[in-house]
Amino acid sequence: MLASIFSKTRPINYIMLTLLIVTGYGLFIGLDFSIEWTTFEIIKRGGVLVLLLLMMYISQFIVSRNRLVDDSAYVPLIFTSFLFIFPTSFENVRVIVASYFILLALRRIFSLHSLKQSKEKLLDASLWICFASLFHFWSILYFILLFYAIAFFGAKDYRNWVIPLVSFLGASIFLSLYLLIQEVHFIDWWTERVQISFNFMYFDNVFQNIALAVFVSIALLYAVSQALAIKSKPYNMQNTYKKIILSFLIGAVIYVVSAEKSNGLLLFTFFPLAILGANYIESIPQRWRKEANVYSIFFIGLFFYLMQLFIL
Repeated sequence: MLASIFSKTRPINYIMLTLLIVTGYGLFIGLDFSIEWTTFEIIKRGGVLVLLLLMMYISQFIVSRNRLVDDSAYVPLIFTSFLFIFPTSFENVRVIVASYFILLALRRIFSLHSLKQSKEKLLDASLWICFASLFHFWSILYFILLFYAIAFFGAKDYRNWVIPLVSFLGASIFLSLYLLIQEVHFIDWWTERVQISFNFMYFDNVFQNIALAVFVSIALLYAVSQALAIKSKPYNMQNTYKKIILSFLIGAVIYVVSAEKSNGLLLFTFFPLAILGANYIESIPQRWRKEANVYSIFFIGLFFYLMQLFIL
């Protein structure tokens, strides 16, 4: 039933997911009595909710525009389910903002295969990555994905290689001017953010630990199965699917190296993994297996959300 509902893009799908995210976010944040509800806090939390909803809508727009999945709404469904597996991600404002900017960058990077307005897309993607790195430094690793895309779609034009560098330099100059006005040293500002830690003992409760283990299992299933299936994709789309997998791997690296560990950092992996998951579900020939997979991912998210809500 659930797989059938989301097998096609319908307005009811977005209404259901919007209500689910609004309700889930409202309950989780509303029951956090450590938050002091000032006017600024209300505006900030409302803005975060808007960004989460936009990420869900944009995820479907990207995959539909670039034909990364069939005409289904599995991507926003899986994306929303991942949010519920890790509801603590609702609290990490800086990561949510950085992930939103990265999603906008991925929108431009994944559309490079059309070879239309490629330089504008490279400029946009570069600037979005720079903006994201201001909120979470290790977002800058997505320049690897950008240069990988250039290597396949515009390596012969040297200007394509220069555009990201110029964008980074320009963003650095504006940042330097801002820090100068604020009387903050540029090197000190970056040193504070460029930190690496491999300490994974950050869990507040056992359900966060179990949720991570379950998510890793799901991620391996989706990523490995779709990596092996790349050769079965249309030839002109194979490099795009490679970019999706690389995007997921970069998101995983960001989680591994970031100093301030939390399950919310996995937000960087949600969108590419949702694409891989949607393709995995669409490749299943038996209807009952599709239903089982969709119900499983949805109720796994609901289960971990409720468990972490009750012990908040």
